[in-house]
Amino acid sequence: MSITLESTSVTSFEDFNLPQPLLTALRDQGIDAPFPIQSATLPDALAGRDVLGRAQTGSGKTLAFGLALLGRLGGGKARPKRPRALVLVPTRELAMQVADSLSPLAKAMGLWCRVAVGGMAFTRQADVLNRGVDLLIATPGRLSDHVRQGTCVLSDVNFVALDEADQMADMGFLPQVREILDLTPPGGQRLLFSATLDGDVKKLVDRYLTDPVEHSVAPATASVDTMDHYVFQVTHQDKQAIVTEIGAREGRTIMFVRTKHHVDRLAERLRAKGVAAGALHGGKTQGQRNRVLSDFKDGHTPVLVATDVAARGIHVDDVSLVLHVDPAADHKDYLHRAGRTARAGASGTVVTLVTHDQRRTVRRMTEKAGVRAQSATVRPGDADLARITGAREPSGEPVVERRREPQPRRAGGPRGDRQGRARGFGSGHRQGGYREGGARPPRRDGRGPSRRARD
Repeated sequence: MSITLESTSVTSFEDFNLPQPLLTALRDQGIDAPFPIQSATLPDALAGRDVLGRAQTGSGKTLAFGLALLGRLGGGKARPKRPRALVLVPTRELAMQVADSLSPLAKAMGLWCRVAVGGMAFTRQADVLNRGVDLLIATPGRLSDHVRQGTCVLSDVNFVALDEADQMADMGFLPQVREILDLTPPGGQRLLFSATLDGDVKKLVDRYLTDPVEHSVAPATASVDTMDHYVFQVTHQDKQAIVTEIGAREGRTIMFVRTKHHVDRLAERLRAKGVAAGALHGGKTQGQRNRVLSDFKDGHTPVLVATDVAARGIHVDDVSLVLHVDPAADHKDYLHRAGRTARAGASGTVVTLVTHDQRRTVRRMTEKAGVRAQSATVRPGDADLARITGAREPSGEPVVERRREPQPRRAGGPRGDRQGRARGFGSGHRQGGYREGGARPPRRDGRGPSRRARD
């Protein structure tokens, strides 16, 4: 394995050997300058090398592997049930983000880019696969289901990208990932992106990548340049009032708690005090999760309360504060949570609330994460609390949770599923637990909301 750690001076996508339609599509979206991970990995990936990209979320990984795959696919036509390239991601939400970014680029190349994830109608995905898909974005569980049912065959997949491989390992997906890779041509190109490249991820690399070149553009610890980290010591009695005041701040905020029950309870308490908050966890249906995320992105609910697993794959611009209402379980979860803010060079604040008995555990965790957090003891209404987080007194007027009325049922498909019917996707019936995250299919015209070169 060769390792490249140096930065690159590439300042334009024009400097890469990309097809002209891709360059035009990037310009049309206002994407001009590549991010460091893109500059580092694209030359090797476009040359056909197996690549390891070590970078945190928000670093631009999606375009790093997406442009490489689309550029390598070029012409050609996919056969029924046989995709030509594959992107494996751990969650439905991340699949949605990847599809939003890559669909307009694929369309510019005359290629079909589609999604196969749990929580959406299997038969509709099978119909799409049967019509031919050039680039398939999938979660391991649902793709394994398609393979077992014979609705997807992987023998033509000569290009594979694994995104956030460390998260797939943490979520227990590696056995399925290995089964999937075993069904692809052994001489195909593999691109693997992960925040860490040790443990189970290294075993995956050793088994499936051939003489890979590694590009590392980010440390395996939190960025000290774009994030400010704080640990607030609070009493049990004051904690809820402090959380509510922080929730009443201006700007987007993500609050992390440990359990689904606590997510719902905290969101209800915040709304009761006048804070517009949405709840996201694995107990919600796919349609509910899509609605909550859409309201958060649109600004209707500036506060998102979530569990760790449900929040994987949430890549939303302009999240200015991450609040650990319950401290993270370990330093990896801390870094994952913190990565929801300060994305792609933007600034952000990360605050952990600790009670007296949690101080030592949290201090050890932040040290392992490479974080030097400033500490303070705060109470409701404190000036430091307001200065650091923007906390303020909530209105006290209860907020009614936004609920969208179901669309009238139309013949041939579920309610309000015109996009799904056209593309072969379901509207999101629940499929138990939160083993995989959700994905919204790309819009019919292929355009997604992403306008920046980030994942």
